[in-house]
Amino acid sequence: MATWNDVRRLALALPQTKERFQHGSTGWAIRDKGFAWERHLRKSDLAALGAGAPKGAILAVRTDGLEMKEALLARDAGVYFTTPHFDGYPAVLVRLGRIKVSELKDLLLEAWLSRAPERLAEAYLAACSEAAGSAKVRRRKRKTTRAARRAR
Repeated sequence: MATWNDVRRLALALPQTKERFQHGSTGWAIRDKGFAWERHLRKSDLAALGAGAPKGAILAVRTDGLEMKEALLARDAGVYFTTPHFDGYPAVLVRLGRIKVSELKDLLLEAWLSRAPERLAEAYLAACSEAAGSAKVRRRKRKTTRAARRAR
């Protein structure tokens, strides 16, 4: 399961991301637009959640609209949740100790894309696509080489 070190490493790997400290919490932003931040539950959150209030590390993550927020909440209530404070706001709360690192990586990328300037986002996705294509070619070459060795 994911840790704050995973969040930091994955967020800072995204172009032009800066780590910032505000109001006693760590957050990550692209050009001063926050996309993920440490979220401590407030008294009103605890009252709204009642006995089911999660304990442990909680990450707030920006979503690309309310539809995406609702999709994440419906996907896995054990990982994603919200409070009345976030009603009408495109963000979800994540139980950090319950999310897989691979899922966290995707979630942070989507959050970053929702806040990054369009040209930067497009350039990043194009670079990722090229890198993925190169990796496929390398894998194919390795398989071909192994098959040729076995055939000898």
